Amino acid sequence: MNAAIELSRETGVKSACAALNVNRAQFYRAQAVDQTAPVRARPRPPLALSAEEEQRVLDTLNSERFMDRSPYQVYAALLDEEQHLCSIRTLYRVLARHGEVRERRSQLHHPTYTKPELLATAPNQVWSWDITKLKGPAKWTYFYLYVILDIFSRCVVGWMVAHRECTELAKRLIAETCARQGVQEGQLTLHADRGSSMTSKGVEQLLVDLGVTKTHSRPHVSNDNPYSEAQFKTLKYRPNFPAQFGSIEDARTFCGPFFDWYNHDHYHCGIALLTPASVHSGQATEIVLKRNQVLQAAFQRHPERFKGKPPTAQPVPPAAWINPPPNSLSQENLPSPQNDTHDLQ
Repeated sequence: MNAAIELSRETGVKSACAALNVNRAQFYRAQAVDQTAPVRARPRPPLALSAEEEQRVLDTLNSERFMDRSPYQVYAALLDEEQHLCSIRTLYRVLARHGEVRERRSQLHHPTYTKPELLATAPNQVWSWDITKLKGPAKWTYFYLYVILDIFSRCVVGWMVAHRECTELAKRLIAETCARQGVQEGQLTLHADRGSSMTSKGVEQLLVDLGVTKTHSRPHVSNDNPYSEAQFKTLKYRPNFPAQFGSIEDARTFCGPFFDWYNHDHYHCGIALLTPASVHSGQATEIVLKRNQVLQAAFQRHPERFKGKPPTAQPVPPAAWINPPPNSLSQENLPSPQNDTHDLQ
């Protein structure tokens, strides 16, 4: 192979490989490994324009007459005048070599969005909030349901039904909820998608004043806000959820009892079949302990029904993630966000 490389420097690759019966693919692989091989300059094609001819082409293209025309237009105009400088493709090559050809339209450059990775190990550390539409009495009329959810306990800590999606209403809901929950500066992270209210300057300034960190989902990635999406599904899959609401009062009348049920009576699969309110208030550990006592008593009465292995209640989840980092040990035994529509049969 070394002989082929040496010979190629004098006769060219194709001739050297043919003379020595060497496969050209093998030759190129060997040449890539051979770092000492000099880089051979590409010979000038015999049919290429000379330097004077290329300069004439460039001067013609940049002339006042043709400076605003495409090479196609220039080529056709010169042909009608019985002139031929070169082909259309060569006109483009000359412009490209001199950096004078580019995309005329403004190109959209998408920014790089970082995947949010949020961890909550206790209530009031990470909240997720979103807005969903509720159908009104007529076609194309909606009411807007604002919901703030604690991702650790799944407890709805704030909600509101309004006629429209509005920054001022969102600010009022967030501020009142933070005050009611006793949120301290630097304690809370508020996560949302990229809706107009979520990304507004008014909400951003409010969060700065409250000392609340804000994060946003990536565009068009619903999995970055899974807890709010799952909670909305639980809402809209309720058997008594109406097809449409007659008025905003009807919507508020429905949502009040629903959120009371959701927080205090709903056994959530994502938090070991505990109610969100019990986890949010810190009563979950005591409830799990009592469940274990009941299961232990059942095992003492009928050990054969449990095949000799004492049953235990699901423990309180230690944490909740939004997008846990890959290969993280902290992912083990953590609940995944899910809705509980299968409990509503």
